[in-house]
Amino acid sequence: MAGHILRNMTRNTNTKFNDRLMMMTAMKKWAILPILYSALSLLAACGGEDPDPNGGNNGGNNGGNNGGTSELPAAWSQFNSDLNIYLDGDFVVVETTDIPDHPSPYFGEGDPNYEAYNSPDFRQNPSLIGEQNITFRIPVDPAEAGSKSSTQLGPIGVAVNGVIFFNQYAGPDQPLTDEIISFDQYNGHPNNQSAYHYHIEPLFLSSQYGQDALMGFLLDGFPVYGPMENGQTVSNADLDEYHGHTGVTADYPNGIYHYHITANDPYINGGQYFGTAGTVTF
Repeated sequence: MAGHILRNMTRNTNTKFNDRLMMMTAMKKWAILPILYSALSLLAACGGEDPDPNGGNNGGNNGGNNGGTSELPAAWSQFNSDLNIYLDGDFVVVETTDIPDHPSPYFGEGDPNYEAYNSPDFRQNPSLIGEQNITFRIPVDPAEAGSKSSTQLGPIGVAVNGVIFFNQYAGPDQPLTDEIISFDQYNGHPNNQSAYHYHIEPLFLSSQYGQDALMGFLLDGFPVYGPMENGQTVSNADLDEYHGHTGVTADYPNGIYHYHITANDPYINGGQYFGTAGTVTF
């Protein structure tokens, strides 16, 4: 009898011990779960965060530049050194006073840059050249626009000497016929705000650098070349409706779309930009 009682006491003691052990184990498991949950949440948050605050665009503001352009393309080095030209994200910024680097009767007598023009066909307009404050923002990596936009009256581009290009119109849908006689010996003249500009071939530049040389850029970022290419005079028939074509140039050995200045209307551009225009303030 004593042995039977002792065995029952031992069995009861072991059962209670096992029950307590199981309860403690369960409590430990439940206590660990919040810690595991917090750790997993932290890992998930870290794994979902983009290490680049620009959303993976390592080019920063140069998102459209195939990884970002960090310096000006070489062609821009041909611009006069007194112009303020710099890269700002996807745009080349050109700040110009629009004062030509050549003489003109439009400087006015007494000005050191004055030079008379004695052509019998010349009819000087009443305006004189005045300093401007013009800023272009031109795409550094131009591309064809899906939807073409018309050129506006006023600046549509800038020449390598900082003088602005105008389109083929004297006013809204008004041809240059009656205005050409007011162009000086270098094919420029000022408007009634004293802004000197070229509508046609800038003769000072083409005589200085060659008729096949880079003349400047239009507002859409595509270059403008003179009236010669590969030793041949370029005519309107050689160009598309925007007054350009794609091919190799001295500045772009891999080829690029570019405009040409021709002797006949529309002269520089066909009335619409081939690419997407930047902005100009003046």
